[in-house]
Amino acid sequence: MSIKIEQLSFYYGQGTPFETKALVDITMEIKRGDFVGIIGQTGSGKSTLIQHFNGLILPEAGTVYIDGTNIKDKKVKLKLIRQKVGLVFQYPEYQLFEETVFKDVAYGPINLALDELEVERRVKYALELVGFDYSSVKDKSPFDLSGGQKRRVAIAGVLAMKPDYLVLDEPTAGLDPSGRNKLLNTIKKLHENNITIILVSHSMEDIARLADYIYVMYQGRIHMQGTPHEIYKDSEELKRIGLGVPQVVDIMKALKARGMNVDTDKLTIEGATEEILRVLRSKKDA
Repeated sequence: MSIKIEQLSFYYGQGTPFETKALVDITMEIKRGDFVGIIGQTGSGKSTLIQHFNGLILPEAGTVYIDGTNIKDKKVKLKLIRQKVGLVFQYPEYQLFEETVFKDVAYGPINLALDELEVERRVKYALELVGFDYSSVKDKSPFDLSGGQKRRVAIAGVLAMKPDYLVLDEPTAGLDPSGRNKLLNTIKKLHENNITIILVSHSMEDIARLADYIYVMYQGRIHMQGTPHEIYKDSEELKRIGLGVPQVVDIMKALKARGMNVDTDKLTIEGATEEILRVLRSKKDA
């Protein structure tokens, strides 16, 4: 069971003087249970790619399979594909419109013609999954919440559809550090609850902290792929294509260059802190 892409290409304005290549010969597979990061600069093709995952854009060339189903098959109901693959765009809180949090999160399940009890179960499930106390938040206006809380409500609206795959496009954009950390912790929790996560970002720190496998997009192609350690080892190439590496990687390399015997293979602040403390303790004991 997976999202499988085979030789996918897509061009905007194809056959016109304004033709622009968005995706070129993309082949990839995201299996159930994975936590995948897709990174790249603006214009690298990330957003166009993920819109193929649930049929918002249909392939012009190549094939997209969702759990073995070709989404371009005439018999396929795209509504069912979009329930299976939940897509959260940038700034999803701008799409909130109901007078209460409950009604906003319930909008999708109601449109599935579910009975009232099942709708309530799904709303409660989704709100608690993103870290809310159901009883205290359900009757609030979503417009009275903080920016980070609004975004979590918007994500809950997608989760209430019970997708098997959750695609998040730049989910921390515009949030303050506190809201950003809370949301990243929420996303980590969602993965721990057996939801396959595809995190799209240009933040090297976010991807390093959470993803198990990374696809690097550049000029519409998959330029690199591998585990975070495999990808970030090639820091010079990442910098060449405008991405760079997490700041902590540069810090650890600088400490190594100054004679501190640290393991430079650390990608997160937590890991780097533990490594620096280890070295300092070993010097003290010596």
